[in-house]
Amino acid sequence: MRKFIRHSGVAAPLLSNNVDTDAIIPSREMKRVSKKGLGESLFAGWRYQVPGTEPSPEFVLNRKQYCGASILLAGENFGCGSSREHAVWALADFGIRAVVAPSFAAIFHKNCISNGLLPVQLAAVDIAALDACSRSDPQTRQLHIDLPRQTIKAANTVEFGFEIRPCDKKVLLLGLDPITQTEQYQSEIDRFAERQRQHSPWIQRNHSGKA
Repeated sequence: MRKFIRHSGVAAPLLSNNVDTDAIIPSREMKRVSKKGLGESLFAGWRYQVPGTEPSPEFVLNRKQYCGASILLAGENFGCGSSREHAVWALADFGIRAVVAPSFAAIFHKNCISNGLLPVQLAAVDIAALDACSRSDPQTRQLHIDLPRQTIKAANTVEFGFEIRPCDKKVLLLGLDPITQTEQYQSEIDRFAERQRQHSPWIQRNHSGKA
């Protein structure tokens, strides 16, 4: 998993409340067997005109000034709805490295951490201040996130601190996906397995199926 330490990028405002995972990636778009390419379907119901796939010029991520956006400024309860991990995969594949919102749905927040995407929780008034600082020229007035310091800054002026659980911070800084996290306990797993073999040898069977 890609580490998150520091990041600077264009911030796109999508400040609606209760943006659910079906809006982030509609179920009809979940046809791939790989995470790669899911970014094409990010916010498909909003990014593209109906019918067809012509980009909607009104949608924020289609506007020229937000080209290459890698930080999303969002509203309350972002990522609510179903628990689909595809929502985070689509954001990451599109190039989003952090989502800044007043609150997140719990499962969506967990999925972000597990996939190297930083969920930054800030008060709505602070998010509005960041947006105001960058909106005049998003390409040059980028936001700067420093995870070790737990700060987010706009154009070297407005800066806010944010809270994050130490365990989540460690996972992101070291780039530990769930499998890698489990592998850190391999020696303990091996010791447990050996104790089980000694204590309950009947559990272990050979390839013939005999004890």
